[in-house]
Amino acid sequence: MHWELELVLYVFLVIAALVSLYVKDLLTAVVSLSVFSYVLAMLFVSMGAIDVGFTEAVVGAGVTGVLFVVMIYKTSRRSND
Repeated sequence: MHWELELVLYVFLVIAALVSLYVKDLLTAVVSLSVFSYVLAMLFVSMGAIDVGFTEAVVGAGVTGVLFVVMIYKTSRRSND
């Protein structure tokens, strides 16, 4: 239906996935994974699956991102440089 929008969302999806794979900082990886989940939710909505998109936005981008950030701040930082 809106193939241009879906193409742009797929490009952002791949970029967010690659950023989360190759960054060294854990907080940056968690933020990029939350961006990945939010873009995926927008992709679901653009395809017509509104309920799946809403669930992905709440659980994937919201709750999981907050839990990961809390766990990162509860751990201590060590560097092997």
